[in-house]
Parts: sequence; C-alpha cells; structure tokens
Amino acid sequence: MKVHYGAWVLVGDGKKALFLHNDGDHEILNLRRLDVEQQKNPATRDQGSDAPGRGHAANGTRVGSMGGTDFHQVEEDRFAAHVAQRINASAHENGFRELVIVAPPKCLAEIRKDLSAEARKRVVCEIAKDYTHHPIPEIEKLLAAHAM
Repeated sequence: MKVHYGAWVLVGDGKKALFLHNDGDHEILNLRRLDVEQQKNPATRDQGSDAPGRGHAANGTRVGSMGGTDFHQVEEDRFAAHVAQRINASAHENGFRELVIVAPPKCLAEIRKDLSAEARKRVVCEIAKDYTHHPIPEIEKLLAAHAM
C-alpha cells in the first residue's frame, strides 16, 4: 500500500486513537506520532448496576425481558464519534490531504458514520483490522504489506 508523504494514519479502536503522520515517502514509510488519545472504559458489569428491565403484556399474562444496555459499547461508540470529530476539524483546517484509517470493523463503521463530507474525500484507504497493540515499526510493515 502506498501512503504518501504528509498523509495521516489513524490507528484506533474503541479506547485508543493513535494519530500518525508519514514523514517518509510512498515507498518507505516513516510514521511519526502526532498524538495519542485514550479513554478508560471499564467492562459493562462495572459501569451498570441494574438488571435488564421487564415488560408486561396489557392483559397481564406475558412477561418479557428487555435487552440490557452495553455501557462499554456505548462508550466505545462515543469515543469513535469524538475521533471522527477531531478528523473533521483537521480536514476543515487542511491539516492533512490524505487519511488512512485502521480500526476494527465496528469502530471503523462508527468513525465512518460521523465523518464529514470533507474528511471522507480525503480517506484513501480503510483497513478493518486492530493494529492498536502493535508498535509503530510493526504498523509500518503491516501497512506496506497491505494491498489496496
């Protein structure tokens, strides 16, 4: 995959966003960290205390369970929206010309949903994988090996 000089690479998941800048060229990546954002997001069991609700039929003969709220997923979705807003602001200010987004499928979908039209025009590649636990040199290798 070719990531041009000056392109941004976002490597994120629902808890961490690593903003990288390619100081190399399209043949030899040289990713530099611009910023890292992290949020603490405990498991749902540690965030919610209530059991799922119950619903009763009008005639009183049926009782059903309502689905419980996945507080952990709600926070991951909020974080993805925050990351998208940051990308939107940078795109509006011409902070980058090209953007590569690497995130797990669900997080990628949440980011994509909140990107502005201006930011969307600058996305040159989306990779539905989780690279957040890799060091930057390994991310460079994974991106170089990725076929567009």
